[in-house]
Amino acid sequence: MNKLSHSMHILICLLLLSLVQTAFSWRKSAPPPPLPILPLPAYSQLKWQQREFIMFLHFGVNTFTDSEWGTGHESPAVFNPAGLNAGQWVDTAVEAGASLVILTAKHHDGFCLWPSKYTDHSVAGSPWKNGHGDVVRELVDAAKSRGVDVGLYLSPWDRHDRRYGHNRAYNEYYLAQLQELLKKYGNVREIWFDGAKGTNATNTSYYFSDWFSMVKELQSSINIFSDAGPDVRWVGNERGFAGKTSWSTINRTSLSIGNASIVHYLATGDPKGTDWLPAECDVSIRDGWFWHKSQAPKKLSKLLNIYYNSVGRNCLLLLNVPPNTTGLISESDVQRLREFRGAITTIFSSNLADKCSVKASSQRGGKRAGFGPENTLDGDHLWTYWAPGDGDGDGEEKDYWIEFEASNDEGLRFNVVRIQEAIGLGQRIRRHDIYVDGEWVAGGTTVGYKKLHRLERGAVQGKRVRIRITESRGVPLVSSVGFHFDPFWHPKVK
Repeated sequence: MNKLSHSMHILICLLLLSLVQTAFSWRKSAPPPPLPILPLPAYSQLKWQQREFIMFLHFGVNTFTDSEWGTGHESPAVFNPAGLNAGQWVDTAVEAGASLVILTAKHHDGFCLWPSKYTDHSVAGSPWKNGHGDVVRELVDAAKSRGVDVGLYLSPWDRHDRRYGHNRAYNEYYLAQLQELLKKYGNVREIWFDGAKGTNATNTSYYFSDWFSMVKELQSSINIFSDAGPDVRWVGNERGFAGKTSWSTINRTSLSIGNASIVHYLATGDPKGTDWLPAECDVSIRDGWFWHKSQAPKKLSKLLNIYYNSVGRNCLLLLNVPPNTTGLISESDVQRLREFRGAITTIFSSNLADKCSVKASSQRGGKRAGFGPENTLDGDHLWTYWAPGDGDGDGEEKDYWIEFEASNDEGLRFNVVRIQEAIGLGQRIRRHDIYVDGEWVAGGTTVGYKKLHRLERGAVQGKRVRIRITESRGVPLVSSVGFHFDPFWHPKVK
């Protein structure tokens, strides 16, 4: 063999070796994640969902007049919270586990908790701090120093301002106040709009599209809440309950602010919805939204029931805790919130599934592909998940399952099952069932970010727990599963 032939032989061998290595490398590479199911949440919506629990602060002249809806004729002189301490409000929120607090900067009575230059109906006309106080500023500063985010509510209905009823003039006034709040007080993470107004209120058109555009221009990362979003929707009631079926998807074109005929649609969402618009459940810790001396906080059992029916139904809980006439959150409310947070910690700090082995009907890409059922037991509830194999169907009617088996002889004893979806790739699960040692114990429709099943039969004990997903939009992606024991749950078993 001459030198040229020898060189060519070596070159061909090297080329073949390179092709074999490339093919082997291709076979060893990880399979990609499944395609998302649209629509998808925005980054700010994902962060909002992960909060799970936030606080509302209803405070204003109503606090001092023992009212819920002020008339607009109240004198600013009634507002004088001599011991106001916004730091106490925020400390209470932190201790309760809330990472965001929303203040009623202006309620329906039109009284402003900041010194707006567009009206004299504000703290500037009150005796509090000789007219030099600013509740919004005090809250913002207290929250910033404690790492808590702030939201604001600016009531569209204004029973005081004479411009109300004159569309152009009032909308100019409202937009001017929006600009004050969003330019002067730093980052605002959520802004609240609603359609509440009395039956005899003067007819006024709100330029919602203009308001929303202005809000996004001034603070692009803010979430806008209203009956119609565009970022967060109202759940349709003030009891703190979402629908048993709860989709984060909905059609915004079917929504309008202040429309009482759509409350059921708001509560359930729409599996065919073209917009990602998750629901927020608002409810007060007391019967009223403002503080009243005659009222007391709800019992712990009732607050836990609200939690299971809001956070446990793929929603966020917005709990109102109103400051009193002194300017503090009442000690009875503080204590009840401590009990509430303590109970949540007691229930969910331990996951019995962590002690289990886990298997599934199938997994995407086979073993070591990164989509195994063990992902449901790590700490990432969004971006690691069990993904079953695609199979032959489209996911709508296929039977997928994931099963957990206890490592001890006694098995598991629990009364709460937690399931979470990888919603970053879309909400998918339409129907699911839970079995313990082959016996059905619970079932439902949607899961979303978090589904909590508090077992109606009480605690169960068994070696194997299987979750079956029988209907899904595409393949289901389960990010987390938990089995918990709630010592506060005492159902009346038939």
